[in-house]
Amino acid sequence: MSSSTANFGNTQDLIPIKDLKEGAILAKDGRLLKIIMVSGVNFSLKSVDEQNILTHSFQNFLNGIDFPLQIIVHSRKLNIDHYIATIDKRIEEEPSELLRDQLTEYREFVKAFVAENEIMEKKFFVVVTFSGSVSLASGAGAKFGGIFPFFKKESKKEREKKIQEEAEKNFARNLDQLNQRVAQVEGGIRAMGLETKVLNDQEIVELFYNFYNPETVEREDLELPQETREENAPSDNATS
Repeated sequence: MSSSTANFGNTQDLIPIKDLKEGAILAKDGRLLKIIMVSGVNFSLKSVDEQNILTHSFQNFLNGIDFPLQIIVHSRKLNIDHYIATIDKRIEEEPSELLRDQLTEYREFVKAFVAENEIMEKKFFVVVTFSGSVSLASGAGAKFGGIFPFFKKESKKEREKKIQEEAEKNFARNLDQLNQRVAQVEGGIRAMGLETKVLNDQEIVELFYNFYNPETVEREDLELPQETREENAPSDNATS
């Protein structure tokens, strides 16, 4: 391996993630994070009174938060694979030859249009963070092994087991605190008539793939669940 090549580190070293578990990101700096996907709203289509209500609600939401939040606006090329698949299914099920031909022409038009014109979509995310201790300090156990070498091997195993058990307990406690914050944030966002969804492990992996591959379309489209859209959609349906 040449010296110039050896200077390049692993790509994963650039990603500040140590582990991913139960929908939570364990960062390399010890923080625990969860990502909430949030729907958008076309603010300009709202009346002045509605705009004032939204602004006041957002202000109250921020004033009620006493922990760090990060708001991310993510723009990506639109993935139309699912839409094209829906049209293909409709073509297969359509008994009328005339309508099948029209649907086929429409499908080809959409594919050609998207190929020639980059259609972008925006998605909104809120990152909720909790910082807590996850380490177990070495103390009397380590000194004991140094004084009595013949106990060292057994003591090391016991310490490793104890460290692992303590780490799992700390993770559970920190995750519980993080989930409480997430619930508070979701409640405040939904009070503004917006939809929310906490990303799971696979969706987080997909999101970071999209972050680090900006020139490609999304492999999988992240969507809010249908039941959430029906329950929390604003009455005028003016979301985007």
